[in-house]
Amino acid sequence: MKTSKITYNGGLNTEMTHLKSGKTVVTDAPTDNNGKGEAFSPTDLAATSLGACAITVIGIAAQNAGHEFNGTEVQITKIMTSEAPRKIAKIIAEFDFTCEPPLSDSDKKRYERVALTCPVSLSLHPDIEQEMIFNWLN
Repeated sequence: MKTSKITYNGGLNTEMTHLKSGKTVVTDAPTDNNGKGEAFSPTDLAATSLGACAITVIGIAAQNAGHEFNGTEVQITKIMTSEAPRKIAKIIAEFDFTCEPPLSDSDKKRYERVALTCPVSLSLHPDIEQEMIFNWLN
């Protein structure tokens, strides 16, 4: 079964449609690569997918343990190579966790391990440095 459809709209813009839900995401080339930077670039999406995947699998694990991470935020920093070929060199995912009920240190470590082994993390090329920073706010 097909997952998505991408339509090139010209001007370095695409519209991607998730076929099951019909939801769309638009991309634009970044300003440092001939684009206007008016939307996520494809490499922005790749980097952002790391954080989305990590918090999603944490959410799955949390459901089974009776914890709730509503309000948790993940900030992504994508660093591109400075030399050719152009590619992602490093992704930093910084988590600001809010959890109910508050967690023990062992629970925190367990959720950190879950994040570090999410499917996107395991799928990224090993040359891409991944740094995950875990800030436990409560």
